[in-house]
Amino acid sequence: MQETTIKLRGETKMELDSFREYMNESYDELLRKLIFIAKNCKKNPELSSKTVQEIEDARKRIKSGSFYSENELKKRLGF
Repeated sequence: MQETTIKLRGETKMELDSFREYMNESYDELLRKLIFIAKNCKKNPELSSKTVQEIEDARKRIKSGSFYSENELKKRLGF
């Protein structure tokens, strides 16, 4: 994988950090996710306010650790 360095203002870095879903999420992962979201919003700008709120709620649950891992869910469902 080819790597590069980019300059960011401290304020920009702090804004990017606020979008992280987990502590070890790399900037590459974060930027790729933001690019994906931007492209999809451009294609599908009709996201309802309800959908946006559900996404925000899910992100908060993930950040707080309030979710089941794949293995936990399999165990709970008997797989």
